[in-house]
Amino acid sequence: MHNTNTIAFRKTLLALAIGAVSCSAFAADANGKSKKEETMVVQAEEGSDFKPGGNDLVPAFLDGQIAHGGRLGMLGEQNAMDVPFNVIGYTSKLVKDQQAKTIADVVSNDASVQAVQGYGNFAETYKIRGFELDGDDMTMGGLAGVVPRQVMDTQMLERVEIFKGANGLLNGAGSTGVGGMINLEPKRAEETPNASVGVDYTSDSQVGGTLDLGRRFGDSNQFGARVNLVHREGEAAVDDDKRRTTLASLGLDYRGDRLRTSLDLGYQKKTFHGGEMGLNISGVKFIPDVPDNSKNFSQKWGYSDIESEFGMAKAEYDLTDSWTTYAAFGGQHSHEIGTYSAPKLINKAGDATVGRLDTNRIIDAWSGMGGLRGDFDTGPVSHKVNVGYSALIKEDKTAWRMSSKNPTTNIYDNQDVAEPNNAYFGGDYFDPLTTARSRTQGWLLSDTLGFFDDKVLFTAAARHQKVVVRNYSNATGLEDTTSRYTQSRWMPTYGIVYKPWDTLSLYANHTEALQPGDNAPKGADNYGQSMGILHAKQNEVGVKMDYGRVGGTLALFEIKKPSAILNGSNDYVLDGEQRNRGVELNVFGEPMLGLRLNGSTTWLDPEMTKTAGGTNDGKDAIGVARFYAVLGAEYDIKPVEGLTATAKVNHTGSQYADAANTKKLDSYTTLDLGVRYRTRVNANQNEMVWRVGVDNVTNEKYWSGVESYGTYIFEGEPRTVKVSMSYDF
Repeated sequence: MHNTNTIAFRKTLLALAIGAVSCSAFAADANGKSKKEETMVVQAEEGSDFKPGGNDLVPAFLDGQIAHGGRLGMLGEQNAMDVPFNVIGYTSKLVKDQQAKTIADVVSNDASVQAVQGYGNFAETYKIRGFELDGDDMTMGGLAGVVPRQVMDTQMLERVEIFKGANGLLNGAGSTGVGGMINLEPKRAEETPNASVGVDYTSDSQVGGTLDLGRRFGDSNQFGARVNLVHREGEAAVDDDKRRTTLASLGLDYRGDRLRTSLDLGYQKKTFHGGEMGLNISGVKFIPDVPDNSKNFSQKWGYSDIESEFGMAKAEYDLTDSWTTYAAFGGQHSHEIGTYSAPKLINKAGDATVGRLDTNRIIDAWSGMGGLRGDFDTGPVSHKVNVGYSALIKEDKTAWRMSSKNPTTNIYDNQDVAEPNNAYFGGDYFDPLTTARSRTQGWLLSDTLGFFDDKVLFTAAARHQKVVVRNYSNATGLEDTTSRYTQSRWMPTYGIVYKPWDTLSLYANHTEALQPGDNAPKGADNYGQSMGILHAKQNEVGVKMDYGRVGGTLALFEIKKPSAILNGSNDYVLDGEQRNRGVELNVFGEPMLGLRLNGSTTWLDPEMTKTAGGTNDGKDAIGVARFYAVLGAEYDIKPVEGLTATAKVNHTGSQYADAANTKKLDSYTTLDLGVRYRTRVNANQNEMVWRVGVDNVTNEKYWSGVESYGTYIFEGEPRTVKVSMSYDF
């Protein structure tokens, strides 16, 4: 199924990775400083020189796990205190300390973001402020269309940044994400050479190994290379749930006096065999009792293999000390093939039919951006301007086949059943034709005006966005002219920041988004068809603080977006508007030496309005709870040097699983506990860190969530033990 270009891409990636490793020599710091101390020194030095708007990362907060800021799409990396938007970043240190393996593990630290499994498959989908963000639509380095399909490993990432709120101005090329965006920043070679190997174990029998090598070269360290590798496989905590991950990445960069460039190449393959795919409750009017969370109610023959090659190139050039031109280009090729078999519940006794849907899907995406940014003064008013253009092109090839006569099992006493024969076919399964194309493109114009020595910052901006969507028959390849969409419009954004003191910022914003709608999901009669073009709006006010040891944000917002549902005729259609009003509170820092906290809460009113005939007006949106909370803490145990205890509590309120609000998932709370021990070895030159964690310590049984269509609910993970060791040399 792989063409010549794909094979050549892999060979190039492998050759570059081997070359980078073979030409590098890695040494420990001669003065015996630990890697943590070295990182803290570099961050402290970079903090005073941080220049917003480019690709340099916002300095991490205190111990290096959280950054109060992140990338604002085409406006680059920004300190949160200086912009009228809500953005936070989680670092690679937090990823290692929490043994986070995918993006879902990382975003569990923020109450504004919830991870939900995909529509009857294994995809990670996210809800930010109650609106869905498809995992494929995350950005990398601010570029859309680069992140591998469905599930992304964390090994190659330096930052996971969460932008909260409508972001059409900043990330106009995205397809979803009206409630927010997740941006991923790849690792770069640091000033001090790094070499780290690691091994890890996750119950029931997953074992993995990692390698992270980085070094800078040249008279002034202007050249950098960073290589990351990971392989992990085995059975998860749920019976018969076997998973495998392989990832290889290479990051190259150049830092000159005026020119800065980077190239990132990656390969990832994710394999899921026999795992739980969710429970289809569309045929019943109740929520079933939760089965034993270590047992598996899906079939062993269900699987999904997802292979992705991806990359991006970026460049910045300082025309003068005040003006910089920038450009970026990237893309990905992903191939998903699988047999999906989420059981469909029949009755309260747990009887369910076992269907089969085979999918062969090939996705190609390319995106780019370019522009000019600079600053100047007009009298007492300062200006920071940005003029840019971005575009994203996607092509989707999908074929499927499906069974009709399905055997039965029971979710409380699952039995192996034979795969049913396929009876329905959509397209050539072994050579899928193009089924959808989309193109989003637009100009960005922005100016941030500073008054009274930049104590007041007013941002006025607009994006002219054009969206083109075309659908094609998977049988003939001919365009479906009844579902073609083209729309363009100017979308205004304006915001203000008032900083009465350096430690406090008051802000407000209005922003909009124009994006392609979701495609009809698996199981819908119009599967794969686009919902056209959606126009969303947001208003937000808030306050931010940064007192050096403690920081945080309080925000109030309202977002309106057209809503889509699976109707009684089994068609996926637009129906009404989802209006989410909410309050967010984030607090993080080290209030006392050795005690670090990260807490957040979100209150939401996810109301449906303007539904057909007013049938569901005033009802809560599907899969959105009214209250979420997260409290994480770390404490350094003083009698034992290098020993730290960790804990995290996550609470999710009850949520409805249907548009009529007749089916409701109970609220739940989980507790994660852990310890890590950092020690010096080899005459204090190298560092070894042991980490032990237990997720869901109480082994809580719960339905973790429901996807936005109300068809599938998902069971929460059982008690899971995680152990890892990393050795830095």
